[in-house]
Amino acid sequence: MDIRPIRTKKDYKAALHEVAPFFESEPKLGTPEGDRFEVMLTLIEAYEAKHFPIGLPDPVEAIKFRMEQAGLSPKDLQPMIGQLNRVYEVLNRKRPLSLAMIRKLHEGLGIPAESLIQPMKEVRAA
Repeated sequence: MDIRPIRTKKDYKAALHEVAPFFESEPKLGTPEGDRFEVMLTLIEAYEAKHFPIGLPDPVEAIKFRMEQAGLSPKDLQPMIGQLNRVYEVLNRKRPLSLAMIRKLHEGLGIPAESLIQPMKEVRAA
């Protein structure tokens, strides 16, 4: 198996080109083709993590995304944030999350605490 590290953009494009056919018909695990595919994907993922990192989401966006996923309304956030007016203040970025809110949202909705402790993006008035 002749596999080299992905160091340049050219190497990266060549690796993507090499694995592209395997997405149509994924090789079986344990076969030489399957092993090569698995190793190439690992190398591609490492290159992408280094050169195209994805940051953590904004806390409010993380909450809204989880609400959408679970079909929740602002009223469903009351046990974690407080009164409905406080929920709307948080969702409209008028009030920051407190440590207690972060803990409850993490435990109640499974949102990673790392996402919730990020500074909220400010919304500019139109």
